[in-house]
Amino acid sequence: MKVLVTGGLGFIGSHTVVELQNEGFEVVIIDNLSNSSEEVLKGIVAISGKTPLFEKMDLRDKASVQSFFKKHNDVAGVIHFAASKAVGESVENPLLYYENNINALVYILQELQQKTEANFIFSSSCTVYGQAEKMPITEDASVQVAMSPYGNTKQI
Repeated sequence: MKVLVTGGLGFIGSHTVVELQNEGFEVVIIDNLSNSSEEVLKGIVAISGKTPLFEKMDLRDKASVQSFFKKHNDVAGVIHFAASKAVGESVENPLLYYENNINALVYILQELQQKTEANFIFSSSCTVYGQAEKMPITEDASVQVAMSPYGNTKQI
């Protein structure tokens, strides 16, 4: 089974790639390298003994996303980690966060919607719970009003 990991060269994404490969999945990584490095591939190979497919791509480019899914029409699942994630930066540049965190997500989902079956895992954030009333935060906590554009993109 082929799985796409977006943001697969980031910290969480790269660890997920290793685990998927160790479980026998074929992995394709999409990463624009805005918050990672292609050097991470060497670490993935050193740990898992397998080289994942890698495509440097900006998911905000709808045509590139469409082209990717035509080329890799056998992708059966997506784990989506590719999002901008700095709260302060989201306040300074909210449109960048809406473009990257919402548009890219929509473009991926549009392609998956065309498949007869596709699995999708979305990497959320505890920021959707706002200022937590009780710690630790559990999934039973109520969702609060977002305190930043980043939090709002994750709630959306």
